[in-house]
Amino acid sequence: MDHWTAPTVHQLRIFLVLAEELHFGRAATRMFMSQPALSRQFTALEQRLGVQLITRTNRTVELTAAGKAILAEAQSIVTATQVLHRVATEYNRAATGKVIVGTIGAEAAMEHTRRVLAEALEQHPDLRIEVRLLSFTEHFQSLYTGEVDVVFCRPPAPEQIQTHHLSTEPRIVCLPSDDPLAGRHEVTLAELRDRTVIDFPADCPPAWRNFWAVNPRPDGSPVEYGPVVRDVESLLATVAQDKVIAFLPSAARRFFPRPGIVFLDVADIPPCTSALAWHVNGSQRPTVMALRQAAEKVYPAGF
Repeated sequence: MDHWTAPTVHQLRIFLVLAEELHFGRAATRMFMSQPALSRQFTALEQRLGVQLITRTNRTVELTAAGKAILAEAQSIVTATQVLHRVATEYNRAATGKVIVGTIGAEAAMEHTRRVLAEALEQHPDLRIEVRLLSFTEHFQSLYTGEVDVVFCRPPAPEQIQTHHLSTEPRIVCLPSDDPLAGRHEVTLAELRDRTVIDFPADCPPAWRNFWAVNPRPDGSPVEYGPVVRDVESLLATVAQDKVIAFLPSAARRFFPRPGIVFLDVADIPPCTSALAWHVNGSQRPTVMALRQAAEKVYPAGF
């Protein structure tokens, strides 16, 4: 019987990302690895499995028949590992009364976040709250993996993520300060038609990416995407340096003033919302319930 060495979950994740990107450089960026390191791990995966998973030339990367056949099984293993990790960490936290709260952008400083956390601590003095700042990719993904229990986020949320609405505010546009429109107080989407919009990582939910790029536009015009950014600070720097635009909550005016950028009202764009979010499988856990109940008390449905 041939000796067979099982691949690591990390190697399988590399395969899944590479299968999506079909590009070693982009896959390495998503995995936060150097390209040579990713290539070494992928080669080790092929050696462990004993099959060639991709064919590559100087210009293209394609899955082989074996790669396509193994893809679904690799996804199942990675998903099962994520579920195992999530369940174990969730029960460990529940036993110790610890809740890990994820935030994105300036959500940790928002009034609704502070009020919900204060209410949770008032009702549960022994609750231990740890707040983590997350990237655009992490803020929903971390609920699937169990790295956080709840997230103060900006919907729309993907499948299996439940939310409780906390606030509504306008969306505004962030422009380079030398843009011809920068001196205006308000613009329309039509006036922004020819502007390049920053993009978010492919790991972000498609509906969320489209909402924050206002894609499609009401008149059907296509959105031209520019550089990919992973957090608010890199977004602001990219707008200033690369002469692109981004759509943000109106609170950005107060929390993110920066040299080289301006914020303008947009006359014909729907507002955005803030919400408390959690994974459906953890909705009844005591620590998650504590945050949910606090949010429902401070911000009742339909308020």
